[in-house]
Amino acid sequence: MQTIVKSPTQTVIIGPDQPFVIIGERINPTGRKKLAEEMRAGDFSRVEREALAQVAAGAHILDVNVGISSVEPDKVEPELMVKVIELIQSITDIPLCLDSSVAPALIAGIKAAHGRPIVNSVTGEDERLERILPVVAEYNVPVIAITNDESGISYDPTVRFGIAKKIVERAESYGIKREDVIVDPLAMPVGAVNTAGADLFALVRMVREELGCNTVCGASNISFGMPNRKLINSAFVAMAIAAGMTSAITNPLETEIRNAIYAADVLMGHDENAMRYLKAMRAQANAGDGGAADRSARRSRRRSRAERSGA
Repeated sequence: MQTIVKSPTQTVIIGPDQPFVIIGERINPTGRKKLAEEMRAGDFSRVEREALAQVAAGAHILDVNVGISSVEPDKVEPELMVKVIELIQSITDIPLCLDSSVAPALIAGIKAAHGRPIVNSVTGEDERLERILPVVAEYNVPVIAITNDESGISYDPTVRFGIAKKIVERAESYGIKREDVIVDPLAMPVGAVNTAGADLFALVRMVREELGCNTVCGASNISFGMPNRKLINSAFVAMAIAAGMTSAITNPLETEIRNAIYAADVLMGHDENAMRYLKAMRAQANAGDGGAADRSARRSRRRSRAERSGA
């Protein structure tokens, strides 16, 4: 079961027999006041830096979210989505994941994106299914299926699996193949839901075995509210890979997460002759200070601290 995502010159394959796919999360103004303000003002310099830093750190796909306004988003987001996509495509050639709850923004993004982007996302709500799935079918692109519906997010993994099944079957009714539906079983904060990790791992296995779909999640959600979040995130990603998860929306600038992914791919037999792992470890050793990706990460953290102090 392979999901194909493309830019004009790069093809990313998401699948159970493939290396784990990193979808860079940092082009997203949610919770980032300074970035949101800059995007409203038409200043995309930070977006450019984030795109380049994530690519340098090893992201395979970039998530693009331009949700800066709750006022008339149908008018604001489409134009902004196109501007950001055009900027990213002018400085790097990497496949994209178009992240919006606004259907016109997704349509505008699909038209602006070169290649075959991912649509992020559709939920189990009937209204949302009827708005998004026809678009996905028309443009023949993959879609992320988030396992909540009108009733919200269930703590019961069997309920979330039922929603995933509903979305997959509804997608098939529109002619969308199962390999083009990437299920997000939803990583809940483990500090609030004690079984969040175990539930997600069980869901990943169920989706793979019973639905035959690839999976993705927002990896950092699992550690929300906990100390030493990087430790939890890196352990979580490695365990999710062992359970069969095939991709994640995460921060590639965090060394711990990158290295956990490289190591897990080796142990799962998804890195032939451990070449990717060895290349990454040599690069870090030769750089002495953790390599270019780590320098980018440190610069990004300094900028984030400056943003918070100026917020």
